[in-house]
Amino acid sequence: MWGSTRRPAKPKMMTATISPETAERAVAIRREIHRHPELGFEEHNTQAIVERELDALGIEHRRIAATGVVGIVRGALPGHATGLRADMDALPITEDSGEDCASEIPGKMHACGHDSHTAMLLGAARVLQESRETFHGTAVLLFQPAEEGPGGAQPMIDEGALDDPRVEAVTMLHIDPRLETGSIGITPGPVNAAADEFHLTIRGKGGHGAYPHKAIDVIPCAAATILALQNIAARETDPLASIVVTIGTIEGGYRNNVIADRVKMTGTLRTHDPAIRDAAEGKLRRIVDGVAAAYGAHAQLDMIFGYPPVVNDADLSEAFASYAREHGFVVERPAPTMGGEDFAYFAQRVPGVMVRLGIYNEAVGSIHSGHSPQFRLDEGAIPTGIETLVAFARGVGDGSVAIPSR
Repeated sequence: MWGSTRRPAKPKMMTATISPETAERAVAIRREIHRHPELGFEEHNTQAIVERELDALGIEHRRIAATGVVGIVRGALPGHATGLRADMDALPITEDSGEDCASEIPGKMHACGHDSHTAMLLGAARVLQESRETFHGTAVLLFQPAEEGPGGAQPMIDEGALDDPRVEAVTMLHIDPRLETGSIGITPGPVNAAADEFHLTIRGKGGHGAYPHKAIDVIPCAAATILALQNIAARETDPLASIVVTIGTIEGGYRNNVIADRVKMTGTLRTHDPAIRDAAEGKLRRIVDGVAAAYGAHAQLDMIFGYPPVVNDADLSEAFASYAREHGFVVERPAPTMGGEDFAYFAQRVPGVMVRLGIYNEAVGSIHSGHSPQFRLDEGAIPTGIETLVAFARGVGDGSVAIPSR
């Protein structure tokens, strides 16, 4: 269920509430980016928009990881350095949302809210820059490319995004249609899954469809393999643990009366627990090799290991959730998802918290999950998102939210 029928009370504003002008500017930026979506490491226009806005605010910045940007807001008061991350890339989807600001680029769409993530971080940058005299510490603004692939977080880290100044804690927002607009979600521990990929080729012996006994038919072998792989989740993993094995594509055969000599499949493997992730490859290989042998065929399995799971630092998550509630936010504790997110690399390097931003609002059609052509964003959530980023930077910066030691 993507959202409850209960609508929470509107959160009270923080002490450093944002101005209507800041919210309106963030909405305008979001719409500008939404009309011109760009895929991973193609975000040249989005990068230029970010740089334009940072220049207008007088915020120092530098390019990183090809199409990424790092900005720095230095408070006038001593304190800690926080990282605020927003992803910028779109998806290869043709938009069917009906939004007034719908994509003008065929086959590309901001179907996961990254346009709003970027706009909200720019809004937070404005608030922090304009209140530097009362801001403790430093906010490092991490505008990241290529979250949807091939991954921009690790290149940013490799190029020193967290090192100058040295970031001590990091957060990000991700829109979430499971939560009502006006609320945020903070969950300690694993919140997103490792996203691994596999490519499987089954080879047999082709032949005429009228003489199956003279061939090795890989089509029934492939069917048996798909069914057998589900035993990894159904019978080989603790029911209270999380694992997903999905076959996403299957390709094989030539025509109706020809026995195929080869079938290719691709799939994804999702896990939260590193131990389950480490054991999964061996289970896949045992099953595909065993089924292929039973059919007289041969299987080749290639693994591509993707993003690790996102693990929210437990202490930092609890501390920030308490701080947010004290400042009037409606804070939920949503269940983890099996989606992947390369924020995981930032959270491995320093204590991190992924915060979910509620956008569920039936009145404006903000009801669809991410990666849907019908995805729509409730822009009424943007002020809450800006306030959340500002709260993290201020709370961690002045020590109200303690940074765990590692």
